[in-house]
Amino acid sequence: MIKITLPDGAIKEVAKDTTPLAIAKSISEGLARNVISAKFNDTVVEVYTPLTTDGTLTLYTWNNDEGKKAFWHSSSHVLAQALEELYPGIKLTIGPAIENGFYYDVDFGANVISEKDFPKIEAKALEIARGKHDFSMREVSKQEALDFYKKQGNEFKVELIENLTDGEITFCDHSSFTDLCRGGHIPNTGIIKAFKILSVAGAYWRGNENNPQLTRVYGISFPKQKDLKEYLELLEEAKKRDHRKLGKELGLFTFSQKVGQGLPLWLPKGAALRERLEDFLKRAQKKAGYEMVVTPHIGQKELYVTSGHYAKYGEDSFQPIKTPKEDEEFLLKPMNCPHHCEVYKNSPWSYKDLPIRYAEFGTVYRYEQSGELHGLTRVRGFTQDDAHIFCTPEQLDEEFKNVIDLVLYVFGSLGFENFTAQVSVRDLENPDKYIGNVDNWEKAEQAIISAAKEKGLDYVVESGEAAFYGPKLDFMVKDALGRQWQLGTIQVDYNLPERFDLTYKGSDNELHRPVMIHRAPFGSMERFIAILLEHTGGNFPLWLMPQQCIVLPVSEKHENYAQKVLNSLENHEIRALIDNRNETVGKKIREAELKKIPFMIIVGEQEEVDNTISVRKHGGEDLGSISVKDFSDLIKKEINSTLKSF
Repeated sequence: MIKITLPDGAIKEVAKDTTPLAIAKSISEGLARNVISAKFNDTVVEVYTPLTTDGTLTLYTWNNDEGKKAFWHSSSHVLAQALEELYPGIKLTIGPAIENGFYYDVDFGANVISEKDFPKIEAKALEIARGKHDFSMREVSKQEALDFYKKQGNEFKVELIENLTDGEITFCDHSSFTDLCRGGHIPNTGIIKAFKILSVAGAYWRGNENNPQLTRVYGISFPKQKDLKEYLELLEEAKKRDHRKLGKELGLFTFSQKVGQGLPLWLPKGAALRERLEDFLKRAQKKAGYEMVVTPHIGQKELYVTSGHYAKYGEDSFQPIKTPKEDEEFLLKPMNCPHHCEVYKNSPWSYKDLPIRYAEFGTVYRYEQSGELHGLTRVRGFTQDDAHIFCTPEQLDEEFKNVIDLVLYVFGSLGFENFTAQVSVRDLENPDKYIGNVDNWEKAEQAIISAAKEKGLDYVVESGEAAFYGPKLDFMVKDALGRQWQLGTIQVDYNLPERFDLTYKGSDNELHRPVMIHRAPFGSMERFIAILLEHTGGNFPLWLMPQQCIVLPVSEKHENYAQKVLNSLENHEIRALIDNRNETVGKKIREAELKKIPFMIIVGEQEEVDNTISVRKHGGEDLGSISVKDFSDLIKKEINSTLKSF
């Protein structure tokens, strides 16, 4: 007999070689019908895997993220089989599950696939799925695996296998199809009831632009047809909310090939939006005791050698800028923290002076590959709402919790209410990825977990997601469409103070190292605005809107009164414009709706006589005829309902 511990702490004694599916049946028939994957002692297993030792078992259904991952990973095998049958001679490479669905990278040789081929691929995949073929894992020797793929002439799989060792190589079989795979599958293909090819794109083998270019086929699948229908409707809504589309329609930003890929140009309305966001955070930061600093866009190479950024990112970043002076090199700033370390180092500090909090909206530059650039969410030049706190070890807990409060204030004021926290720690199996000593890492990780618990955050711990110099607390936000984004990060760092020899004089008159907290509630202005655009569909909170209302005179003879109304609105600090074009009021209203202007103020004969305004809200609600003062009170009330005081 073996002892199996379930997530609720219950322990089941079962015979050795009992499967997760059998354990699910012993709990309930309903669970057994729905369970599609499992995790045993932190390893993903199939529901038919015999369990041979004591351990902890978690059962997954479609409603769990891990269950979806197994479902979509299995579907990528079905896609691969369908492609092989439709296009004999192709070479398969890798096909993982992703956040929504899966993809497979394929060398199609002389074949070219496009959207017109999607229906036949989907039909073939569903034909395979209806066969209810079991997914079966088997271990193979390295030589057997190499022989299998060399016979196929698939140099991509051969390369993958050559980096593996005997004892860790497994194949997955279903139907007549075999693929190199680590595991994590649903019981059989019959569970897949709906299948959709979403798109195709180019992708370099192993993400290296010096390698062959492959075709990446994206797909998604579901256990019910209605799930696919709902997803496609969500996808259509996402297209309407695409920040690139909305940014163009609202006149916020643009890109220029002459300026360069991944380098956004902010138009007047977008610049005003950014400025308002910056002012909002600056006010909160001032109350929280931050001081603003300004640092250059470049720094000597040696600065980033000292910080460790050059060793970690130098090869993949913009290359050094050489000056007329021999052996003098500068780099475009990839991070603000080395500069802030030097600002701190400018003065001697006592423990009585700490904490020191420096903030900067600092623009940084990173050379992202052209295939990875995407609107404002992945760019080569972006501005971080960066700040660095230098504190004593005793102050760390309180300072970290104060930063959490600031992040929560930002989220609350901008309508991000659905989020979880992720404690990102080291990958203990890959210590070479990180700098600094183990004791400092352990102290930093424990400090973050302790603060997250004390603030009552819903958090998970993710191994391997830490920055190279320290662990961090990342905030994972769900937008209005249920998509998850990483927004806002707080990091604890014992390493940079060591590398820059930062000190303060303690109460014992000895020099000590400060602890450094890195934080950016927005993350980057570009990415934050992109996500905010998609979350709100361009209907920003009223306090943030570049234009809160537009005055629409009914005819030319009412323009003087419209101007008087505009002046009065501006006196009440309401951002407004007049549309005095020679167009009908109906057309002006339609265009104001498209521009997502929150309020339309219509003024004509009656309004001028009564000294009032007729107010129409974005979306069509008629608020009737009121005074400018009453309208101003309405605006302030709506702003106060969302923009809390910090």
